[in-house]
Amino acid sequence: MNRQPDHFFLTAYSGDDDSQQNLVMSPDTENPRRSYLHSPLVDDDSVSVHSTKPRRPAQQLSLRRTAEREDRARREEVRSGLYGEPLQETDNEDDYDTHSGFGDLPNKYTGHDPSVELEHQRIMEKIDDSHLDREYVSRPSRGPTIYQRMQFMDEAENDNDTPLRRASLRLKRQLSKRRQDPVDGTLRRSLLAQESGSSDAYGDSNIPMQSMSANDRNIDGYDGAASMSMSMSNLGNQTDEQEPPGPAFGSGSGDNFRTVHIGNRESNAQYKYKHNRVSTAKYNLLTFLPKFLFEQFSKYANVFFLFTGCIQQISGVSPTSRWTTIVPLAVVLAATAMKELAEDLKRHRSDSEMNKSSARVLIGMSFVDKSWRDVEVGDIVRVENKEAIPADLVLLSSSEPEGMCYIETSNLDGETNLKVKQGLPETAKLLTPADLQDLRGHLKTELPNDSLYTFEGTLVSEGGRIGFKELSLDPTQVLLRGAILRNTDWIYAVVVFTGHETKLMRNATAAPIKRTSVEKTTNRQIIFLFIILVLLAVLSALGSQILTSRNRSQLQYLYLPEGEGAKTFVKNILTFIILYNNLIPISLIVTMEVVKFQQAQLINADMDMYDENADTPALARTSSLVEELGQVEYIFSDKTGTLTCNIMEFRQCSVGGVMYSDVVEAGKRARVVNGEVIGQYDFNQLEDHLKDTENNALVFEFFQLLATCHTVIPEHQEAAPNGIEYQASSPDEGALVKGAALAKFVFHTRKPRSISVNVMGVDKEYEVLNINEFNSTRKRMSAVLRCPDGSIKLYCKGADTVILERLSESNNPYVQTTLRHLEEYATEGLRTLCIAMRDINEEEYRKWSVMHAKASTTLTNRQQELDRVAELIERDLMLLGATAIEDKLQDGVPQTIYTLAQAGIKIWVLTGDRQETAINIGYSCKLIQEDFSLIICNETTHWETKEFLQKKLDAIREGHGSNIDFDSLALIIDGRSLDFALEKDIEMLFLELATLCKAVICCRVSPLQKALVVKLVKRRRKAILLAIGDGANDVSMIQAAHVGVGISGQEGLQAARSADFAIAQFRYLRKLLLVHGAWSYHRLSKMILFSFYKNITLYITQFWFAFFNVFSGQTVYESWSITFYTVFFTVMPPFAIGVFDQFLNARSLDRYPEMYKMGQKGVFFNVKAFWGWAINAFYHSLILFFLGTIILFIDTENDGLVSGQWVYGVIIYTSVLTTVLLKAALITNMWTKWTVLAIPGSLLLWFAFLPVYAVIAPKFRTSTEYEGIVGHVYSNPKFWLTVVLLSVLCMVRDYGYKYLKRMYFTKPYHIVQEIQKFNIPDYRPRMERFKKAVHKVRLLQRLRRTRGYAFSQNEGGQEKLIRAYDTTMQKPSGY
Repeated sequence: MNRQPDHFFLTAYSGDDDSQQNLVMSPDTENPRRSYLHSPLVDDDSVSVHSTKPRRPAQQLSLRRTAEREDRARREEVRSGLYGEPLQETDNEDDYDTHSGFGDLPNKYTGHDPSVELEHQRIMEKIDDSHLDREYVSRPSRGPTIYQRMQFMDEAENDNDTPLRRASLRLKRQLSKRRQDPVDGTLRRSLLAQESGSSDAYGDSNIPMQSMSANDRNIDGYDGAASMSMSMSNLGNQTDEQEPPGPAFGSGSGDNFRTVHIGNRESNAQYKYKHNRVSTAKYNLLTFLPKFLFEQFSKYANVFFLFTGCIQQISGVSPTSRWTTIVPLAVVLAATAMKELAEDLKRHRSDSEMNKSSARVLIGMSFVDKSWRDVEVGDIVRVENKEAIPADLVLLSSSEPEGMCYIETSNLDGETNLKVKQGLPETAKLLTPADLQDLRGHLKTELPNDSLYTFEGTLVSEGGRIGFKELSLDPTQVLLRGAILRNTDWIYAVVVFTGHETKLMRNATAAPIKRTSVEKTTNRQIIFLFIILVLLAVLSALGSQILTSRNRSQLQYLYLPEGEGAKTFVKNILTFIILYNNLIPISLIVTMEVVKFQQAQLINADMDMYDENADTPALARTSSLVEELGQVEYIFSDKTGTLTCNIMEFRQCSVGGVMYSDVVEAGKRARVVNGEVIGQYDFNQLEDHLKDTENNALVFEFFQLLATCHTVIPEHQEAAPNGIEYQASSPDEGALVKGAALAKFVFHTRKPRSISVNVMGVDKEYEVLNINEFNSTRKRMSAVLRCPDGSIKLYCKGADTVILERLSESNNPYVQTTLRHLEEYATEGLRTLCIAMRDINEEEYRKWSVMHAKASTTLTNRQQELDRVAELIERDLMLLGATAIEDKLQDGVPQTIYTLAQAGIKIWVLTGDRQETAINIGYSCKLIQEDFSLIICNETTHWETKEFLQKKLDAIREGHGSNIDFDSLALIIDGRSLDFALEKDIEMLFLELATLCKAVICCRVSPLQKALVVKLVKRRRKAILLAIGDGANDVSMIQAAHVGVGISGQEGLQAARSADFAIAQFRYLRKLLLVHGAWSYHRLSKMILFSFYKNITLYITQFWFAFFNVFSGQTVYESWSITFYTVFFTVMPPFAIGVFDQFLNARSLDRYPEMYKMGQKGVFFNVKAFWGWAINAFYHSLILFFLGTIILFIDTENDGLVSGQWVYGVIIYTSVLTTVLLKAALITNMWTKWTVLAIPGSLLLWFAFLPVYAVIAPKFRTSTEYEGIVGHVYSNPKFWLTVVLLSVLCMVRDYGYKYLKRMYFTKPYHIVQEIQKFNIPDYRPRMERFKKAVHKVRLLQRLRRTRGYAFSQNEGGQEKLIRAYDTTMQKPSGY
């Protein structure tokens, strides 16, 4: 007896009408992934088509691993044997040379060693996927596909109709929609796992299972748990027609759904739904004080000063005034609070502008203008063309046929192509306010969630115009807040989610409190300084205790209490803490805040970052993060609207081997050489060629194809060119139709069965017989048309790889010429398509149309059947030429990315666009260089993704000992693979591989995935991350990064409002980082170090003085002089250094981007630098105090009087101040008038302050210490001698160290400073010319593999769309 096969799969539909007789279960020897046991549709391994008994976890794990191993082995077998030859031999025979970019150069330039070249090639074949059959590279067919083998098996076993087959068919149907759901439970599980920090989120085992969410289980009323628990015998006994329906949506407890009464605010009020106001601000009236105080007292310096200020209030403890700490602290906090309020007020104003936007709400029988904030759940709203959607809406009707409308979602998912939404047929007829007023009923919808691509709901009609019905709702009817209505005059819709419950805001996160790495380092050093301060206080208290106990008999006049040693010891510790408290500078925090604020103002006022066209300057929305701009190591960027302008333009074309361009340079003008056309014609000459009867046949067919082979809808508008605005779901298609219009082929009318084109002044009507739609597998679309002369033609456009393999072997003389033109277009970063056609006779079309009709009505695998039928007619094509469309990059994007890469910054692009589009833009903007090897991850399961990443990582590790340049790697990963890569057991593999690559592109990712990628790198790498985007879909990513930059672009201001910095164009990021970032980091680093230095220098002298006053706590300086030291006399130099100093000018920083790496490495501010400055301060305090004490030891004056303590203190104080100011002068790189005012001016201020204070303070009894000492100080030669001598002695060592470092331990920036100072010529242009020559070689080699194909057409549903339109009919006004 034969053993029953372990795995079964459902074979494909054969194309016959009787679908039920041709679906069988057969053993799967080719692809065990099609087994229902291990299907991605079934979440639990305990569900089996063989048994209802659940398996134990160990059995589940064993079966899963076994199936995965078999799957991998068979896929490798299929890859290597399916086409009859090994995979790596089918493309490029010299793979490594191609990717290194030096394949055509002599060995003396490349440095290749022939003995190791084969080993290099073997390693690179493991790493580089750009030659494989991935999404953006199509392979010619060389034999039967897996689909065809399935078809053959289906036909061989079509009689095996069993109960088991019927049960499996029903199971497949019940779960079919989940195969197309882009939002998977794994992403939610990953989030939960990250939050919990444990593996509990994965269930009993540590193997990530593909669990279905509640929404997934309830698709189309299917209750997964109930169905899977049903026994197979019961399932087998039921026929397909008797399949019991699942429970209606929303059955069960009211917690599973929300009820929305349509147009009835009173009924909805009971549910207390959220208002439609949104806030991206950091504070409000209630949260400001707690949030602000928490943020400020997370800085340890403020905690310390609060503690010091409190103990100063204890009577008999403080040796200084009780207000010398608490008052400055209050001033610091007040100044910081004012700055925070000013910055947050800007956010509140931006939010207010959005909340005040106008919306039209149905009140009674008319629409009334209301602010967005006043829109409520259940309201019926009217949105007009080019307006933003105010809340999450359910579409009822529109001005377009059958309730359709177009929306642009680039603000949500980054995709530029327009999406088509369609209301229910029952509501599409509600075209006037009276119709809407007659709409009675309510909506049952899912609860608010963050999934942009799913929606479940029901419209329950309770009479009125629709009657008593229950209608299901799906994502097709949902319009999300943040989208923009396009090419549609108006829509009517019901509000379902408002404010922070909308899907867009659920994807956003609360504005985080961000702290910079410099602040964190400063905080840590303050802790160490506090420990030192406490040690000094304890030592001083011990010294006081010891000396007092030893000499008590001699100190009877002090009346020291007996038996209170411990109490006195603690009291002395507090006294010395107060005495030494300014070892930590109290002015540091406020100085940092003011300096940062001024640096932010410099950014705001920079005219180089002002966009004149948009009248938009750069804006630092927060000043707290300016120094982070100088330390960025990773940039996470959106593509659409950030790198590109979101505008497609028809630039060039090749027709019959002749090139045409909109603009032709003088050196490229067409000329005839030896009977061959060399160069380009412009579009004006193109019109002449169309009129020339000898040359116009190909040109005519070419532009006739562009004007007819598409799914564009024309809208007649006076303001548009030619009076027509084209509604195109794909920006590429819109550009091609506009290009045809430039050649006088103006498409102007679409009817359900035909289109009309004005061909050079003559209207012609074409019957649209069939449309073979575009999808990512076919990479082409075609249209079968009956032309005005009665002939039938197939017009086809698509990627060069798929078009070339379908050309006729004869009658194609322009293939090689067109390929050369394609390569030239791709070198300019243009998006290319090949254009081809064929004539079809009536008999062939009749037979083919029958097959097409059958395929279009089949119930199973309809899309695959349509693709198979299309293959039959898309053959023997004649190549007409190629098109070149410019996905217009923002100005300066390639140069900016190239320069940032030179600065050591790694750039990751996170986009919702298609993979081929993103890769093409990557090459255009120089993110991916021509010699880069591409690692492309498009896996569909958890284990496949893990295996792929591990294999690539092992190959890179294996090659690290060779001469291969691993700096030229780029990782390309799609959204589904990224979903798996972000899971706990794979994330480190993904991160390690990604960080080894020079560039990373993540395609088809959701806003939440963008944020997860940023958080992963932020959590696992000690690096500063910057995120930049321009849409609402980028907000979560921007807020997750250390620094967020928003672009005020075409996608609105949501990103700019939520970002830390806002700029008008991506190219301004270059100056923002390389110049302002480097300046801010350097200035702030030097300012902080100097602030600690100056305080340590002064206050350690207090400690040395304690040895001379028996540790009594006596201060050597007058108390208010100590306070004024920080507040007045040394406060201006840090400001001058922090605001105006430049270690290199802007031109040098831009010219030598490598200087930016010093900020990434933390050269100017680190633990070593901090303690170097601290030790130097200790050294200076030793010289100043002890040498000064020696000089002033004999302090008798000419009249025999003794100078006294306060004269001694003033001299030491002045020496310290002079030394500190000389140090500031020594470290200043650039002297301005403000520097002169700050450094010499501070010393002059002290000399002027002392006599005034010595007179005024005693009169007001503020301080009597300085009474009458001015004459004794200024007239004393020892004063001047001591001040000059001590400060010079201190600076000799510092100056010598600086000289030694510059002359013998030179840093790169020292060299650039010399180049800048002496204006030395830069000879790098010679090297640049050589690099350009090598660049040309690499570019041509890449183009042999792919020629810049990209096409962003929507997949599926386009033929149905165009069949619904008749542009000759008048659209309803909606009133």
